Order: sequence, then structure tokens, then C-alpha cells
Amino acid sequence: MTETATNEPILTTRQIEQLMPHRWPFLLVDRIVEYDVEAKRIVGIKSVTATEWFFQGHFPGQPIMPGVLQIEALAQTMGIYVAQQPGFGDRLGLFASIEECRFKHIVTPGDQLRLEVTMERLGSKYGRGHAVATVDGEIACEATLAFIIAPASALR
Repeated sequence: MTETATNEPILTTRQIEQLMPHRWPFLLVDRIVEYDVEAKRIVGIKSVTATEWFFQGHFPGQPIMPGVLQIEALAQTMGIYVAQQPGFGDRLGLFASIEECRFKHIVTPGDQLRLEVTMERLGSKYGRGHAVATVDGEIACEATLAFIIAPASALR
């Protein structure tokens, strides 16, 4: 699948909810606009609105999307990629590491966060990818994210 010229969604929020356990207010990906299995790449969109729950306290009078939530949005985008791979649909990935993380541009209400993840490795129990969030072509943050697939017994 590739991006359409109009950024029409490949996956809508409702379709994402069928793949991910996250729900409002913690689902941080609105739609998927690119999904390329051969390139091991996915692109999601998060439209940042003034009514986001986290702006109430971060920061009153100067709303800035927390960097940790930008990373979470990228991780969720990676999770959507992985959930569509054979054998992963009902499995839950958990953070293993966040490496080389850099924040370069603040994200504020009205911004559209473009969430791009390119997988570097994907095995049955571990995955790793390079993740970049941009606003209007400027890098807001980037990191190398890794996750593990924990056994069901670890989640009880």
C-alpha cells in the first residue's frame, strides 16, 4: 500500500482500534496514510487539537505536546505496522528501549504530527525501528524504538 495524493486514510481510527488495545484518550494515531510492507514502513497522522487532555497541565497558557506522548504516538504507529504482520494480530508489544531520542521542534495545538516508522528488525518476540515525527516537514522528534512481545503470563 502506498500514500495517496490526497492523504486519504489507508486505515481509519475505527480500523486502528480493531488492531490496537489503545482507546481515547490514549490512542494517539488518527489514521494511517502509508503502509509499505516491502519497505517495512508505515506513516500515521495525529492531528493535535487545542482540546487534548494533556494541554490542561502541559502547560497552562503555553500548550506543548509532551515529548513522551510524541514517542508514544510513534510507538503506536509501529504497533499498527506489527499488528498487521502474520502471527502478531492478538499479541501485545511492550517497550524494550528508546535509544538516540532527540526532540527538535515543539508540537502545539493545530499541528499535524506525521508519524513515520521504518522497521529495522522484526522477529517473533522482538522488534526495532527508526521513528521520526515531523510537523510541516520539520523534525519534532526522532528515536530508535524497540519492543518485546511478552508472554501472556507476564501481563497478569
